[in-house]
Amino acid sequence: MPELPEVEVVRRGLERWVAGRTVAEVQVLHPRAVRRHTAGGADFAAVLRGRRFGVARRRGKYLWLPLEDTGTAAGTGTRSSTAVTAGGPEPDAGYSVLGHLGMSGQLLVQPEAAPDEKHLRIRLRFDDIQGTELRFVDQRTFGGLSLHPNTPDGLPDVIAHIARDPLDEEFDDAAFHTALRLRRTTVKRALLDQSLISGVGNIYADEALWRARLHYERPTATLTRPRTAELLGHVRDVMNQALAAGGTSFDSLYVNVNGESGYFDRSLDAYGREDEPCRRCGTPMRRRPWMNRSSYFCPRCQRPPAGPRA
Repeated sequence: MPELPEVEVVRRGLERWVAGRTVAEVQVLHPRAVRRHTAGGADFAAVLRGRRFGVARRRGKYLWLPLEDTGTAAGTGTRSSTAVTAGGPEPDAGYSVLGHLGMSGQLLVQPEAAPDEKHLRIRLRFDDIQGTELRFVDQRTFGGLSLHPNTPDGLPDVIAHIARDPLDEEFDDAAFHTALRLRRTTVKRALLDQSLISGVGNIYADEALWRARLHYERPTATLTRPRTAELLGHVRDVMNQALAAGGTSFDSLYVNVNGESGYFDRSLDAYGREDEPCRRCGTPMRRRPWMNRSSYFCPRCQRPPAGPRA
């Protein structure tokens, strides 16, 4: 699943190519792609028609497009029970289209004349003359688009529980350290807890832990404040470096809005490097099954904690 750097790359593409454009037509080509919009595909298309998108936003691994204006065309279709109640206001700036990429979702800006992708699920055409359209493509249909009311903070309500991410200027390092000490869990589990810190997934957790010389089973209660600060610094460094490289692509499923893959996979120090020499000490890297995933680590640089696991 895409993590913060990959989602941010897509968000920046949407900011450049989609913000400020008004929707002229929506085609829902597969019902699973709008399954989180409980009123169905026809309603989703009707509510969006005539609406203008604001600047794409992101929190952690989630991105959304705010709806900026009220537009008369939005009232021509059946109202969504999840977005607009009968007799209530039009879905104005208090609503957003949330994009969930899942395992293989792609938001592509394509020329209108470009051939349809094999797994095209949703098409959005605009009322301008730019000649491009927004397409949601998803091979495995785990992702999708849906319309949700916003919280007072401007987040779609279904992701209100998601914590700020480490690249957010308002992320509270001290509060994060306090929460770590109180969780009574292990450090990698904490990094993947999106209600504690968002945007970090399996790849970047392994990379940051390798850089910090921390074993993934290290109890969070043993982390000192300087150790937590060091770990957060490595998390931020690896994410910023991944952003500069366009994200991490192991196959064709993750691409930016122009269909281009990221190349940070060439710079990974831990993830996917089983049996290859540690770039710090030369010891063969190891992989261990972990929560239906894998953890990659150096057995010498990242020694497991003594005693029973947390």
